[in-house]
Amino acid sequence: MTTIAPEQILREMSELWVSLGKQAGEDTSTGVLRACSMTLIVAAEESDDPQEIGETLAALMPEHPSRAIVIRLRRGDQRALAARVFAQCWMPFGHRQQICCEQIEITASYASLPDLPAVVLPLAVPDLPVILWCRNPGLLEQPDFQPLAGIAQKLVLDAGGWPDPAAALRFLAAWPRRRQSLADLAWTRLTRWRELISQIFENRTYLAELPHLSAVNILHAGARPTIEAWYLAAWLSEGIRQAGGRAQVHFTSAPGSAACGLVGVELGGGPGAHAFSLAVVEEHSVEIRIDEVCQRTVFSPATGYTLMREELAIPAQDPVYDRTLAAATALALSSNSG
Repeated sequence: MTTIAPEQILREMSELWVSLGKQAGEDTSTGVLRACSMTLIVAAEESDDPQEIGETLAALMPEHPSRAIVIRLRRGDQRALAARVFAQCWMPFGHRQQICCEQIEITASYASLPDLPAVVLPLAVPDLPVILWCRNPGLLEQPDFQPLAGIAQKLVLDAGGWPDPAAALRFLAAWPRRRQSLADLAWTRLTRWRELISQIFENRTYLAELPHLSAVNILHAGARPTIEAWYLAAWLSEGIRQAGGRAQVHFTSAPGSAACGLVGVELGGGPGAHAFSLAVVEEHSVEIRIDEVCQRTVFSPATGYTLMREELAIPAQDPVYDRTLAAATALALSSNSG
């Protein structure tokens, strides 16, 4: 069995900073500044594009400097661990001093999952948050992975990768959090949708109609609703309920394509009420329609960087997501039972 010692990795990091300092020389105006606000653990499959992960981490560092620990998991029955240490550096515009963050890359076999907590825990920066970005949500179903997940104060995943959205909702709702925050990038993708819908009801006339909306129709690509569709339906129905109303939720398969499988949203009430809708009309363009009046807006493409940037800016649990997850799970259960 090949293994690694955390103290050896820490020693290599110390030597790395000494080396960087020597390269910079004695001039403090052109030296190297060490920056760290968290430990960011990235759990990825060996097949995940390492360049994409590296570019995402490099883009995140200026706003969220961290000690990044990238764990690349490969299939295999033999217990094996290997690690290397390096630095991510950048120079802010107009400055001569480099800012650097540490990065540790650990390669491990699935058979070594039980060994990872003892390796990773000593590598976390003391007294700073630990965030785990689990790029393959299926890892959470591995019993040997769960102790590693328990190290983090915040767990970030993308449930859009689960084949069964309803099962994913049930799994997330039952996840034993203890004091851990949970974030789903499938929910984060809905930020722009939720912003546009909220902006409609900033108008007092339309806000007064919110309790009277009786139908929520989510248009989705494909044969069945995506997890984003369940989230959006639950968020809308909960908003109407809190306003004093009650709306029936419907899902409609519609032609079209979108990054999160959402093609459109339709909100309606009784006779004489306004009709509200949002529809994807081009790849990154959404049409907002209120009765016969419409306008278009551009959706910036959601990338790993933009989604993680948003989530890392939320240090604690998002209560809106918690409520929506519970409502979406109940909605999915009632739909299946019906």
